[in-house]
Order: sequence, then structure tokens, then C-alpha cells
Amino acid sequence: MNDLPAFDEVHVISDLHMGGRPGFQILRETRRLANHVVRLGQQRPEGQLALVLNGDVFDTLAEEGTGYVAIDNAVDVVSRIMKDDAFAPIWDALAAFVGLPGRTLVIVIGNHDIEIAFPTVQRLVKARLAGADPIARSRIEFSTAGAGFTCTVGGARVHCIHGNEVDPWNYNRYEDLARVSRHMNAGQPLPQDAWQPNAGTRMVKDVMNAVKRRYAWIDLLKPETSAAVGALLVLDPTRANKLDGLFGVAGERSRGSAQVDARLSADQAQSPAPAASAGPTLEQMLGPNLKQGVARPADDMLMLAEKNYDASVQRAVGPDGTLGVPQLAWDRLTGWLTGVTKVEALRRALADWLAKDKSFELTDRDETYTKVSESVGSAIDFVVCGHTHLERAIDMGAGRYYFNSGTWIRLLRLTPDMLRDEASFAPVYDVLVDGSMKAIDEKRFAGDKPFVLDQTSAVSICRADGEVVGSLAHVEGDGSGAPRVVASFSRH
Repeated sequence: MNDLPAFDEVHVISDLHMGGRPGFQILRETRRLANHVVRLGQQRPEGQLALVLNGDVFDTLAEEGTGYVAIDNAVDVVSRIMKDDAFAPIWDALAAFVGLPGRTLVIVIGNHDIEIAFPTVQRLVKARLAGADPIARSRIEFSTAGAGFTCTVGGARVHCIHGNEVDPWNYNRYEDLARVSRHMNAGQPLPQDAWQPNAGTRMVKDVMNAVKRRYAWIDLLKPETSAAVGALLVLDPTRANKLDGLFGVAGERSRGSAQVDARLSADQAQSPAPAASAGPTLEQMLGPNLKQGVARPADDMLMLAEKNYDASVQRAVGPDGTLGVPQLAWDRLTGWLTGVTKVEALRRALADWLAKDKSFELTDRDETYTKVSESVGSAIDFVVCGHTHLERAIDMGAGRYYFNSGTWIRLLRLTPDMLRDEASFAPVYDVLVDGSMKAIDEKRFAGDKPFVLDQTSAVSICRADGEVVGSLAHVEGDGSGAPRVVASFSRH
């Protein structure tokens, strides 16, 4: 016997990424999501139903003036997001949901919304959704210690976890978050070393956000992957002066990996020592297509460019006293000279990123699946993750199943046909360099196919006729109808 909460249905959505100023908001289907929440509240009225928001509900990293984490202004930042006209209907729907008997709302921490670990923010969310109603407030739960949320459905054990807990780039130091909360509650000033951001946060704040001011869609390609460093530099060569920061990010990823390994190990409870490795080099982070034809090692070439970057004053001079090869390589890399056009340079960078790509294969056992499945015990029957923004529905064997609930933000899918050569990529390049969300929303390709995938995902685990059925579905239209199931598993 266990004391886990029991439900007739559990519904999971994740990666809403509510945040950012108008024109840069990556959540588009606000009305659809609000209607979906309303519909969930109304079904199975006599039963017990939970809605799990499985991480990255907010995106405080997209907010201006917050630093790596909003501390003193956390309440103001989250309050602004909930009041934003783009997101307010969702919060109205969630308020109606928790006002109904037999409904439970669970909010799991991600890596873009770590402020929900703070008691002040939790009180704010409860006040927005339930006011002073103690019963409605009791229907709201938070999971902010990196442990996820576990419950049962018809005797099957369901474990929901965001997924960054096994991602060295985006690992939260939950013990440090608790220390920040203690300082806040005690009215103490926060020491400067109380919060050290992970590698993914540094990448977003130090590099990506500056690029996003010009290219609002950059988040949609998940540019923290290695080859996308080249794409960032092609899009905005002024990011060269951030290359020293990228080295630091790579080292921080190694330290994050040690933290993840220690946290998931049953044999090591103590804090791990800092990793000895400095992380991958830029030679490794650039993809093979961009490195093609570069005479000098990419690290030497890029560090030279970073050190001397000022195109309006003079060109960098190489160690041999000439402008030739090092500068030509840099120019070829970024498309400044005729050797490689900017269209071709960006095509190469994205072709590297998509080499042997399996992002949209539902059954691909990606790194998140591998690490999460290794970290959960055999007593767990259904595992539900988010974080990657990529749907998954995988039979783990022995009557156990894994889902990834995808995302509700825009998704861009670059196909091999788009990246085949410079001519085929040119129409894609035109819309990407326009930079605006409006441009990508309106773009159509052959067959009137939209550039942005219409794919808002949800996972449900439901008791039905003596079985427990787990499903991955797409919420479509205005969200008021039944989602379209794309994969399902039954457990007897």
C-alpha cells in the first residue's frame, strides 16, 4: 500500500513558455490551450482528475531585466506574465479548473521558470487562481525540488518529471534554490554566490537573447545544440565577442554533468567536486560543413577573430603576420566574402544541426529517454517528460511506457529538401533573416504547407474498462473538441 494520490485521469502538458514581450512570445495557441483546460475540467465530473503542467510553464529567461534568475522582483515578473493579454485567458481557465470539485492542478518546476520554487511566487499563483478560497487553494500543488510528481491511475504508477533533471546543460541546483528561498523568507540579503546559473541559462541570457532581438524565432530551433553555435555566428557575427563566454558555458556543462551524475546515483549523496574537463572546444562545437575548407583549427581561428574583432577599423592579423588564411577562413565561415555566401553559410550550419536528425520520430530513444528511463525504478509504469519539445511515445517493455508531451510553442521543421542546396534553401533564408514571428507564421511552402508546425501536444493516462490507457494526442482547432490521438498504450 502507498499513500500516493490516486486519480481516474491524469493529463500532462508542458513547455508553454509564457513570457517575453509582444512580438517575441513563442506561445501562439493561447485560446486553444484555454479551451483545452476548460474541457478537461468538465469531463468525468464524478471522478478525480489531475492536470500536470510539467515544467517551463513560465519563461522568465525571456523577460527583460531579470538576470539569470528573478529574485527581488520575482513576484513582479510572474505577475506581469499572468496579466499579459496573450496569456491571461489561460490563467482564467486554470482558475475555473481549480474551482471545480475533484480537480487537481500540479505545477512542476522546469529550467525556464525556477522562480516557482520561491514561496512568494507560489502564493502569488494561488492567489491568482483561487483567491482566498481555501478549498480551491488546496487543489493546487507545486513540485519544485527536482523530484517530479508521482501518482496512481487505476493502480498504475505515473511519474511526471520535466526532463532537465538529467540534462547537464540545464540542470537546476535545487539545494541552492532552497537556500535562496531561505534567505528571502528570512529577510536576508542574498550573497552573490547564492545562485550560479547552469550552462543553458547562460547560453540563453548571454548569447541567445541578444540574437533574438533581431531573430525572434531562434528559440524554435533549440540552438543550444553544438552545431547551432555556427548558426548563431552566421546570423550575427558580432557574437564573436561572446566566444569567451561560450567556452565558459562549455565548462559549466561539464560541471552540470557531474551534478546530474551525482544526483541520480544512489551511491553518492555528497556534493561532487568540480569537473576537471573544460568541456568541448569550439572545434568540436562547429559542425563539419562549416569547418570544411578552413585551413587552421577552428579554435585558433575563432579566438583570433574574437580577440581582434572590429571590422570597421582593421582586419585581424594572423600569427604569421599575414591577413590571408585566418581572416579568409573567418570570412568564409560567416559569409563576409565571396567564398561562401551568407545563404550558403547558414544552410551549412543548419545542415550540420540536422545531420541524421530524428527529432520528430515518436519512437526515437533520445538522450533524455535514455537517462530518465535509467533513473526510474521498475515500480513506475508510465513516465511522462517534457523539456526537449519533442514528442515521444515508447514502449519500454514489461508493461511500462514512456511519453514526452512535446510543447505548445511554435515548432519549425527544416526538411532535407529545404537544405539540399543553396537554391532550395534561399526561400527559407529569406524568411529567417526577416527575423519576425509574423514572417514565419505567414510563410507557406510547396503544397501550401505552413513553415510553423500546427502541433500542440498532450499526454493522458486514464482508467477505462479495467485498463489504464496512456495516450499522446494533438489538441487541434480551437481546443474545445477531443484531442486527436497519435499513439496509445494499454496496460491491463
